[in-house]
Amino acid sequence: MQLTVIGTGYVGLVTGACFAEMGNEVTCVDIDERKIENLKQGVLPIYEPGLETIVRGNVGAKRLRFTTSLKDALATSDVYFIAVGTPPNEDGSADLRHVLDVARDIGRHLRHYAIIVDKSTVPVGTAERVGQAIAAELESRGVEIPFDVVSNPEFLKEGDAVSDFMRPDRVIVGCESDTARDRMRDLYATFMRNHERLLFMSVRAAEMTKYAANAMLATKISFINEIANLCERLDVDVESVRRGIGSDSRIGYSFIYPGCGYGGSCFPKDVKAIIRMADDCGFEPTVLKAVEARNEQQKHLLFTHIVHEYGRDLKGRHFALWGLAFKPGTDDMREAASVVLLSALITAGATVTAYDPVATHMAGRELPGAWFENGSLVIATDQYQALEGADALILVTEWKPFRHPDFERMGRLLKEPRIFDGRNQYDPQRLKEAGFRYTGIGRSNICQTQGAAKVDRERRSP
Repeated sequence: MQLTVIGTGYVGLVTGACFAEMGNEVTCVDIDERKIENLKQGVLPIYEPGLETIVRGNVGAKRLRFTTSLKDALATSDVYFIAVGTPPNEDGSADLRHVLDVARDIGRHLRHYAIIVDKSTVPVGTAERVGQAIAAELESRGVEIPFDVVSNPEFLKEGDAVSDFMRPDRVIVGCESDTARDRMRDLYATFMRNHERLLFMSVRAAEMTKYAANAMLATKISFINEIANLCERLDVDVESVRRGIGSDSRIGYSFIYPGCGYGGSCFPKDVKAIIRMADDCGFEPTVLKAVEARNEQQKHLLFTHIVHEYGRDLKGRHFALWGLAFKPGTDDMREAASVVLLSALITAGATVTAYDPVATHMAGRELPGAWFENGSLVIATDQYQALEGADALILVTEWKPFRHPDFERMGRLLKEPRIFDGRNQYDPQRLKEAGFRYTGIGRSNICQTQGAAKVDRERRSP
């Protein structure tokens, strides 16, 4: 098939590249001329494992092309994916300006029957608004051209998006016409060779499914974080509790890992948006508001532990921070727990040396320049370099290189053998035996006593 994907951000680029990988001819459109030129040269605007190889391969095979001209792209295809951003408004609702702008542009240039697919995460009722915007433009042109608007939300995990697209758990398609249903079935047939995973439903149901899925996952995270905080007060190790409840097949282990809060471009935005949708129809979303509130509080938990240890005045204190991205496998720092923690530490007078395997370049874009200029924040080029002379290590993102580090070396580099673990990566008993003091999320007090004597002896040894 010949497809047009409008928007070359995270969703649009993965969508276009993966469809091209399956033999379709895809044109990706974006108004950002610099981004389009970079993409033509194989330079991607995001980090996503495996994506660069697919983009370059399909550009070389001439199945994937990039342009700033929507008019030219529309002339050669009849399935148009809208994959532009829907950032949150101040009231938490999704900003649909870009989506509706694209719809109007399609209406201005449409010449034949087409299927317009909402790939962006959009509130219930957006497809109707997209259809109205296109119809208004066609009417202003004095032409009648049939079209269908379809909802086909994405379910991509940052860090594993290519695999999610190529081997989906399910593909949700909301449509109202047999023609659109048949075309969408044909388009996704190559992804269903093993077994059928295509679920058809109404457009509004598809729009709601996306929000409900993300809200459910966010709820699991906030739930286990709330249990972890309770465990902390009752001297219970939440890791034992997590394994105990995860072994129940009705619950499972996914998304019940305690930590310092969820972030990224999806969960925070989508939870806010579904809360706003509920408010707009006069329904009180009690659970969803609690999910959001717990997550906001959770992002401050590491700082609370640090203040408990060192006091509120952190002048003269220096910390090492491992992990800037909101999760491993991506360079995305949007809504990341690291940003909240850095702000609190620096405001309290501390200095920080941070390291992230992928997101260090994003730090210069996402974080205040004054932090770098006044020396409050330094970005290290190596995870161990970040430890030199620090009062403690704070782990925020559970990247694989952080999972089994050289603790003996760490003990020598740190001023004190102290770890604040925001993702429960480490075994408290092992760290205690290695001479570290450890604080995790909802861990028991097994490692809260000073155990630095062993490391001090090693430091003094030749």
